[in-house]
Amino acid sequence: MAAGEFLIPPLRPGAHIAVIAPAGPPGPGRLEPVEGWMRERGYKASLLPSCFGPPPLDFLAAPDHVRVADVHEAFSHPGYDAVLALRGGSGCIRLLDGLDLGWLASSPRLLIGYSDLTVLHALRTNAGIPSLHAPMPASDWGLPGAEADTEALFGRLASGWRAGDVIGQAEPHPLSHGGGARGLLIGGNLAMFCALLGTPFLPAIDGALLFVEDISEEPHRVDRLLTQLRLAGVLDRIAGLVVGSFSGAAPPDAVLADHLSRLRCPVLAGWPAGHAQPNRPLPLGITARMEVTARTLTLG
Repeated sequence: MAAGEFLIPPLRPGAHIAVIAPAGPPGPGRLEPVEGWMRERGYKASLLPSCFGPPPLDFLAAPDHVRVADVHEAFSHPGYDAVLALRGGSGCIRLLDGLDLGWLASSPRLLIGYSDLTVLHALRTNAGIPSLHAPMPASDWGLPGAEADTEALFGRLASGWRAGDVIGQAEPHPLSHGGGARGLLIGGNLAMFCALLGTPFLPAIDGALLFVEDISEEPHRVDRLLTQLRLAGVLDRIAGLVVGSFSGAAPPDAVLADHLSRLRCPVLAGWPAGHAQPNRPLPLGITARMEVTARTLTLG
């Protein structure tokens, strides 16, 4: 791929973005500002029915059939230019066997979100379509300390992502080791990625760069998840591991050190993405080069 070629084209001013709630419901006061935030950035937003409920279970934004219909509508309606998840939480995995995968694969629109959206990112990756692990309005935008992440998201949406772009730099981290590796960037939330094991929706593992992060998982649960990846053969088949933040629970530093120190592939830890801040936008489903010494990821 030629350096400078767009891998994710810019989202031009006036673009129309479909906002969906495929996972959890928004908290009080978190839905009303979304359209205004988008207008301030020069975009038009349409909030689809899943954003308004009713939640059939308290952790779901809307019934399964409503959320499935919204995913189909967001990717098929000719008037939309991108698809933005309102928030994560739980529930995306309930939709997978109800989605028309061929229909979704015919739409190149950018999916934006993270956390529970990991399973929908997997569908985009499997279809050969890039997606974006990035902050979402109901869980991040407008909150104290999240301003830089939101600015980074909109700045990159306006500029797009090109082959050859260095998309960020990790902090120096004692768990980083090895040299370089190149492969397709896959992954997202560790628990949700593990939930795809044994299903037909897991992205291709061999030679990939796997990104993982998580929230509210105590060290013994992180240990279980990483052990699951090891027993499933995933950690022996990837080309490299990129580690984001693990937040919201006791730090799993000892568990991470125990598992990552045994990996034969390069590890780039301290990547600025996940549920903690910073949470910079990270393209998924795109080939990238990781350089452990430089602590960078370069697209293409």
